[in-house]
Amino acid sequence: MSAIGTHLILEMYDCPAEVIDDLERVREAVREAARAARSTLLHEAAHSFQPQGVTALGLLAESHISVHTWPELGYAAADVFTCGEQARPREACECLARRLEAGRYEIQELERGAKAPPERPARVPEPAPAATGPRPGQCDVG
Repeated sequence: MSAIGTHLILEMYDCPAEVIDDLERVREAVREAARAARSTLLHEAAHSFQPQGVTALGLLAESHISVHTWPELGYAAADVFTCGEQARPREACECLARRLEAGRYEIQELERGAKAPPERPARVPEPAPAATGPRPGQCDVG
């Protein structure tokens, strides 16, 4: 069975502090990475830490992209997790490394869901409980 998704872990070193401490620049890098991955950006969130550092997240229809930066170390870490055959997560990583001006970077690849069953059973709604007590697996809270 092929994997459900591909999860790339990107380690970026020797990044200029002023680049990876710039919230808008990191946000734009996530947006461009989503386009490079041929993915659909659904939502984004970002936060600038004091005295330094940025976290930016892109929620994709295909999964997610996240970037966390340590300007004082010239280091940025990213995850690019995509599902589907159209997505190009490696291109997203390369885009992030370019946009964040990494002097060097490494990519690790994980296959996600490779051991999942080939077919998933259809969900069948649970019947309504007949008794008034707790259902199996639930706690009786009093």
